[in-house]
Amino acid sequence: MSAEQGRLAYDLHATFEENARRGPLLGTDCPKVPETPLKRFLGLPVSSRFGIASGLLPNSRWIGPYARLGFDLLTYKTVRSVPRASHPMPNWVFVEDTKPPTGPVTVLDTLPGAWTDASSSVCFGMPSAHPDHWRGDVATSRQMLGPGQALIVSVVASPEPGWTLEKTAEDFAQCAAWAVEAGAQVVEANLSCPNVCTAEGTLYLDPQASGLVARQVREAIGATPLLLKVGRFDQEEILPRFLDSVADSVNGLTLLNCISREVLLADGRPAFGEGFRMAGVLGRAIHRPAVEAVRRLKESILLQGLDLAVAGVGGVASVADAADFFDAGADAVLCGSSPAWLPDLAIQIKEARPDW
Repeated sequence: MSAEQGRLAYDLHATFEENARRGPLLGTDCPKVPETPLKRFLGLPVSSRFGIASGLLPNSRWIGPYARLGFDLLTYKTVRSVPRASHPMPNWVFVEDTKPPTGPVTVLDTLPGAWTDASSSVCFGMPSAHPDHWRGDVATSRQMLGPGQALIVSVVASPEPGWTLEKTAEDFAQCAAWAVEAGAQVVEANLSCPNVCTAEGTLYLDPQASGLVARQVREAIGATPLLLKVGRFDQEEILPRFLDSVADSVNGLTLLNCISREVLLADGRPAFGEGFRMAGVLGRAIHRPAVEAVRRLKESILLQGLDLAVAGVGGVASVADAADFFDAGADAVLCGSSPAWLPDLAIQIKEARPDW
């Protein structure tokens, strides 16, 4: 199994589908994963409250290797009730944060010099295999997990023109029910994606819609733990309303799902084409905003007297980065992209902080 620091597990020059079929490009050695005492996350016994967010793990070919590398919370990349192809290449580029915190980022011509400081941008559009395929593959993924590991399955609706909000919520619920039937230990309803052009990408900004989706999914999955994946709440008044709307139906929230910014080539052209001038940025460029978003969310949860877990995501490439999230109140920390070039990160975390 792996552990070559800085070798890209995802081939940037191959399509999403080719990467999914092949699995991660990792080394051949088998690093020893430290044993750690069991903790609990969402009521589940886990060896660590550290893992991988939705995005890097499209199927069992990816989940198995990363489980063996000690990532204990493994999120199966967002799936749908219908097959959906990825956006055309390029889908993943490394960028320089030239105008922080909200200005354009510029695509690098070479790979980053320091992997722990890497920022990148992705534009996949939440592709999905056919449910007949992913349902069986979720079951396979569950079988690959060891003791103290948990499988989270991320789901999203695929609204068609003319769909009502109720129909969209039903589609979320159908995917969630299939995921649980296949072996998901946690369901994550993805209410935020910066790289889709339809309503499922920004549902979290509508408290009423989020509440309806949460209730429908809860009814479909029974007692299985439920997370909602969200982005930033830039309008302060929305967050407390959102929490009020979903708190009775969910067990926690996952954030951030990237930050949308202009992604440009050196000559000023949009890296992913004019239709996706704004795209999701991740890595070092979003770490501080993500930590502050988690801190603010946790404070709001406590202020409203709610019992909701928070999984922090954004620019985690070291023990110190994970500590930032735990210090901000996160109950778990998930990596979005860094395991693609830092496959030993979970081992480093467990060596330094077995209590996490």
